[in-house]
Amino acid sequence: MSETNYLDGNAAAGSLSELFAVDLTAAIAQCNGCGHTTVFAESRLYVDAPGMVARCPGCDSVLLRVVTTPNDTYLDLRGLTYLRVPNS
Repeated sequence: MSETNYLDGNAAAGSLSELFAVDLTAAIAQCNGCGHTTVFAESRLYVDAPGMVARCPGCDSVLLRVVTTPNDTYLDLRGLTYLRVPNS
């Protein structure tokens, strides 16, 4: 993929706020592919696919997918080992 067609993870804030009560852009995410750990805001976000795809800035593995249809929203987090959300 070309590096010119992605946004940083902050661009996912609006869509993710519809699903979660906390700001996930500040959450710590660990890639299941390479083990890279960083704040979710540093992930590479692609919005030109069906839905939204967040990729690891270390190895480009898919971390998260969000696809919204007229009836449902599908959330795929299988690319994350964990997503750590601050309590405060």
